[in-house]
Amino acid sequence: MFRSPASLRRTQLKHRHVVHVNPFDVAWGTSVSINAQSLAANLFASSIFPYAAFLYYLTRSKKTPGLALFGFYFLLVFVFATIPAGIYAKTHYGTILANVDWLHGGAESLLTITNLMIVLGVREGIRQAEKRRGDLESPETASNEQSKVKEKQTL
Repeated sequence: MFRSPASLRRTQLKHRHVVHVNPFDVAWGTSVSINAQSLAANLFASSIFPYAAFLYYLTRSKKTPGLALFGFYFLLVFVFATIPAGIYAKTHYGTILANVDWLHGGAESLLTITNLMIVLGVREGIRQAEKRRGDLESPETASNEQSKVKEKQTL
């Protein structure tokens, strides 16, 4: 049976399938097997090095409030506690950490403590900076007020 090209096109459009394309398959060919879990694990593992450099320079600057600096270091406790918790969830429950509530909640509580320490430390640093600024500005403000009073008296 002969079909015209227009008829073939209409048939093809009716039976079009959605094809999901992985950008890594396109770039590296289909021989490289990369899935979301392996990519996430590799990014997670390699992110430790830039974070260690961040901690090094933050400590070296000596400008970070102590509690905030401790909070940034405490994030490593969260990271290193999450790894065995994830392994335990996989081996004993056969699922990922996010699906085991009591383990996930315990791990996330460490992250909450980290965030609280960073926020309280930054707040402490802001208060100290404002206090130092207030101490520096108070003699200037007093001398400016005295000069304004003298100007008014001379007028």
